[in-house]
Amino acid sequence: MACRLIINADDFGLTLGVNRAIGQLHKATALTSATLMATGQAFEDAVVIAKSNPSLGIGCHVVLTDGVPVSRPESIPTLLGSDGKSFRPSLIAFINALLRGKINEGEIEREAVAQIRKLQNAGIDVTHVDTHKHTHLFPAVARPLLRALDRTGVTSIRNPFEPPFTQKLAHARFKRHLQLSLLNRLKPAFNQQREIHDNLIATTDGTVGVSATGNLNSDTLSQILAVLPDTGIFELVCHPGYNDADLDRITTRLRAHREIEMHALLSVVPLRNAQPNAPELIHYGSLRLLPHAGNRH
Repeated sequence: MACRLIINADDFGLTLGVNRAIGQLHKATALTSATLMATGQAFEDAVVIAKSNPSLGIGCHVVLTDGVPVSRPESIPTLLGSDGKSFRPSLIAFINALLRGKINEGEIEREAVAQIRKLQNAGIDVTHVDTHKHTHLFPAVARPLLRALDRTGVTSIRNPFEPPFTQKLAHARFKRHLQLSLLNRLKPAFNQQREIHDNLIATTDGTVGVSATGNLNSDTLSQILAVLPDTGIFELVCHPGYNDADLDRITTRLRAHREIEMHALLSVVPLRNAQPNAPELIHYGSLRLLPHAGNRH
């Protein structure tokens, strides 16, 4: 089987500029998939773009930190920060509470279902889910998230672990390498989740570009695409967008780099597509048609 690649933009619905970049990239055959934030300020605009681009796979970017919930706050108290209305503002605070057993898995499931159903109620065929900040690396998030997929009929999930052939490229700083090395110890637990192990939920062989977040320029992207193996199914994660006034009003560490990523995708991906033995570009909806895509470990 030839290598297949999903090119997915996170943060669809964050701003109008992020949405515009995603639409332009898909039309330029430089993007196949995007994950939509249920409470993003530009949610309605993203739905319009999604419906006008039916070949763009649309997943749900489940947010459990640094955002606001879809559920009534009183129904998910352990997910909320000190204001009792929004999620904990930092990933570190979320992980600390998670590892101390302060977050109820049932509330994660409830909120994930609410976010997925908001997309479905808007007429979106949700191809898959991933999580903001890759929180489903942790079993205590992966378990309830997989239950939410079962309840909502979604059949695919991001494999949040980066394979060694891109993780070891020079684009990632030492601290990032160390973080990913530690987090990769959670990979066996993800693979042994019943829904993954028994092929009930489809996934990929890994997600490339995680170590390049904040450094995904043309050179880095070319390096990543050059080392993709001849076989397998992988996802390239990216965060393109326009660095505009709307983005200035958003809490995000990715600002100017969103435009760098956008231009890198526009310049590198079409050129790679025209070369011999280019990976087949697909989105997560295609995994429904592929045999054994549910068990990639």
